[in-house]
Amino acid sequence: MSAPQPETPVFLAACRREPVPYTPIWIMRQAGRYLPEYRALRAKVDFETLTRTPELAAEVTLQPLARFALDAAILFSDIMTPLQGMGVDLTFDPGPVVREPVRTEAAIDGLRALEPGRDVPFVLESIRLIRAAAPRGVPLIGFAGGPFTLFCYLVCGRPEKEFETARAFLYSQPQASVRLLERLADAMAAYLAAQAAAGAQALMLFESWAGLLAPQQFERFALHAAKRTLAALRGTGVPLIYYANQGGALMEAIAGLDAEVIGVDWRVPLDQVRRRLGPGKAVQGNLDPAALFAAPDELERQAARVLAEAGAAPGHIFNLGHGIWPHADPQAVARLVDYVHERSARAARAGAAS
Repeated sequence: MSAPQPETPVFLAACRREPVPYTPIWIMRQAGRYLPEYRALRAKVDFETLTRTPELAAEVTLQPLARFALDAAILFSDIMTPLQGMGVDLTFDPGPVVREPVRTEAAIDGLRALEPGRDVPFVLESIRLIRAAAPRGVPLIGFAGGPFTLFCYLVCGRPEKEFETARAFLYSQPQASVRLLERLADAMAAYLAAQAAAGAQALMLFESWAGLLAPQQFERFALHAAKRTLAALRGTGVPLIYYANQGGALMEAIAGLDAEVIGVDWRVPLDQVRRRLGPGKAVQGNLDPAALFAAPDELERQAARVLAEAGAAPGHIFNLGHGIWPHADPQAVARLVDYVHERSARAARAGAAS
């Protein structure tokens, strides 16, 4: 859908719960393997080179915007990138592998403080390039991994099905766990603040493994660290987005976070989430990624259900409940983007006329 661009981008207005002419939409992992142009580039260049070469990272970030009328871009990078800047020796096989897992006080002390200008200058240059080339005034989202998610990789050394090594460490070494989480929280705050200074117009914290924790452990460890990161970002002046995968049981605790937007996976309806969060939060989500494989009319029904559950109150950003799958059909994405825009625009016009 081609719609006139308001003075404030629709995505940013929705983040701040302002009235919008239609529901904005972007898709987690929208720059990636489901796009043939990404696969063509990836055939020539390894993943780490893509993320560390500003011109290539900018190209990949902008690829989906050339295809679809998306309302936001998200920086193409990896959540582990700033850890490398902190001196962590890691490779990808294909997931991140930390050569020396962090399980002692000495290892925690050995992590150096992140200085973004020194340690990740290529990320900041990527942001500047994207902002200069973004079409239609589409805003850019910067992001980082949540402290607990990074904690999981550092303590386990490599991905585990339930990150049992990291979760056991929380119970067996609670003081060391808090120290490591706070170290990571401060590093991600510095990283995200630098992204905002370079031009990112919203910042998102991905807590991919929060749903593995019992509510008490989530509040004591993951939420404590996330609050520390978000509090340090208040001065950036940009909307803050917090996403906790499988976080349906944690929403009452999440409601206390100082973030404008709460990302929601597909396991809990948005109307329930909005009641539990209260009126002071925008929500982002939450179509099941599998719905992109439905027949066109069923995909539209599922999208209409998400829009209905989000309700008419301002502050909904349409997204998938998690990242798009690598074998998704780009035509289904195009159909979804157009449908969300068209249906929500009709609803907004009808509401204004009533």
